[in-house]
Amino acid sequence: MTRNKLTVLGLVILLLQACSGTRQAQQPAAATQPPVKGSAEREFRAAWIATVANINWPSKPGLSSQEQQREAIEQLDYLQTHHFNAVILQVRPQADALYKSELEPWSYFLTGQQGKAPEPLYDPLEFWVKEAHDRGMELHVWLNPYRAHHVSGKEISAQSVVKTNPEMVVKLKEGYWWMDPAQKATQDRTSAVVKDLVKRYDIDGVHFDDYFYPYPSYNGDEDFPDNASWTAYQAAGGKLSRADWRRESVNILIERLYKEIKAEKKHVKFGLSPFGIWRPGYPASVEGLDQYDKLYADAKLWLNKGWIDYFTPQLYWTINDIPHSFPVLLGWWSEENTLKRHLWPGINVGRDTAYKTVNEILSQIMITRGMQPESKGVVHWSLSSDMKNTVLSKSLLAGPYKREALVPASPWLDDKAPEAPTATKTDKGDKVVINLSHANSADIFRWVVYYQYGNKWDYRILNRNELSLELARQTGDKTKQNLGKIAVTAVDRVGNESARFEVQ
Repeated sequence: MTRNKLTVLGLVILLLQACSGTRQAQQPAAATQPPVKGSAEREFRAAWIATVANINWPSKPGLSSQEQQREAIEQLDYLQTHHFNAVILQVRPQADALYKSELEPWSYFLTGQQGKAPEPLYDPLEFWVKEAHDRGMELHVWLNPYRAHHVSGKEISAQSVVKTNPEMVVKLKEGYWWMDPAQKATQDRTSAVVKDLVKRYDIDGVHFDDYFYPYPSYNGDEDFPDNASWTAYQAAGGKLSRADWRRESVNILIERLYKEIKAEKKHVKFGLSPFGIWRPGYPASVEGLDQYDKLYADAKLWLNKGWIDYFTPQLYWTINDIPHSFPVLLGWWSEENTLKRHLWPGINVGRDTAYKTVNEILSQIMITRGMQPESKGVVHWSLSSDMKNTVLSKSLLAGPYKREALVPASPWLDDKAPEAPTATKTDKGDKVVINLSHANSADIFRWVVYYQYGNKWDYRILNRNELSLELARQTGDKTKQNLGKIAVTAVDRVGNESARFEVQ
């Protein structure tokens, strides 16, 4: 074992030991019966699926609808098999749509021509939502709020916002086009898109990443070209500094969207994934880009105010990278999470060869578990990196993702558990079949079946359409333990788990 691995594992052990004093008292005295609630493991296990530049899906523009669906199924099956429980799918990479929209054109990255529908016609988002839910996974739509045109998007079509609303956009020196965040028209457009998605689709979350005002490198390291709107603001009597005015424009949109999402569907979560560093020096050892001053994103404020349901800072650095250390940054964001929203960091599982070390990724997951015991979870950047790394895939399934997990509940959205389901037991030779039902089955997202062999309890998490489970009467190992007690629960869209129903 290398010295680096020893250092990483040592950090993990120290962090987990630090947490063990507060966690030990919460453990059951004996593993003879699961507690009424919280028995199944709770952890947010998500992966980003990027469509911009066809990073993850579809593999290239212009595939047939059948080929697109085949690739989607392959990715969803991978996630289900490896016990992920959430998908973050990019549906608006450049003021366009990978779904049927009356507001914005079909995406170039889907069909190879902006404005052209897939052939034969289908709604990709509707397809993704159904297939994800049928596998027991949440589906979060990922949008870019301001990007109008990406350099990989080829020619600008007549339907692009660049052509239809030129007064809203500015051109950056590296070839990108950006909607001006300070313009109310920009905010209204993004708001309309978000509300349309929440209203028409059975999604579980709305998600933004780190592209607010663009990175300076997008404009040749020159200032964002918003002189027209800045001059208009000053002429109208505006008193803020230019930097504060830009930040305020983004703040207004973030708060507005949170309220509008909840007004439409309270259970739909709003998640933000900003750059992993708020400002250099916070905490003291941290160096790097100042997103507060360069991207005009006051991510700390959004977390402090609770304008989000989950927060996913992009902590794409290694544990031992002192100026950007993963656990140091996670600890700082944890201290800023004063309203106790979900804090599920983004981890980089393959952007650079330095990040492909299985030990590093597994250690980051375990550190997150130790530091965030009340709401564990990470988001993987990105799905392709997981799927291509067979060693990592096997290690996840043999290690931290060995057991299925429920998404942590969000009690500030809804803390009322559903009624308990009912279940019957039918003999089938050397097996027993458990059949589940519920008075309000349409409100149930997942089921949990708890079962006992000898003195050991285990569980299986079933998807919404899985209403039966076969259990062996006896374990197949040398111990030959007999099947004992069985109990079932129902889980709603917000993660609340019902009381148990004891199967007789």
